Amino acid sequence: MLAQAFLALPLVALGLRCWGFRRLQARLNQGAALALHSSPLKSDLDQARATARLVRAAARYALWRPTCLPQSLVLWWLLRRQGIYADLRIGVIPKAGRLEAHAWVEFQGTVLNDSDDVYLRFAPFQGEGIIHESECLNLHQRPALERIENKI
Repeated sequence: MLAQAFLALPLVALGLRCWGFRRLQARLNQGAALALHSSPLKSDLDQARATARLVRAAARYALWRPTCLPQSLVLWWLLRRQGIYADLRIGVIPKAGRLEAHAWVEFQGTVLNDSDDVYLRFAPFQGEGIIHESECLNLHQRPALERIENKI
């Protein structure tokens, strides 16, 4: 899985530049597992944390420094491939007259690839900025994501 993360990080970063956030996430969603666990297991949290550590390690040793969005998309995608539900979160904070955005992944309310105080540093979008697992197939109906994509 470390090799998958190591290879996926630059591909996802390139995909974000070529297709944008919404289209890339829809493509990743198509290539992920269809049989997601209907009820999360305790072992799923352990597996999700282990996967987050692998993505973090792949990012640390990459030839370039991937930002939070490619790292979060890769983690979200790898979890889906394992059949684990996860939510991709996007938050913002006003800084020097503009919005600074940040992305992270949560599983059952547990932040996987950031510190637990991420909510104190970034205000997550409510509704439109929270990409819940059940909504991924309806991304074409989410015009607010286009606005987010342009700001990230």
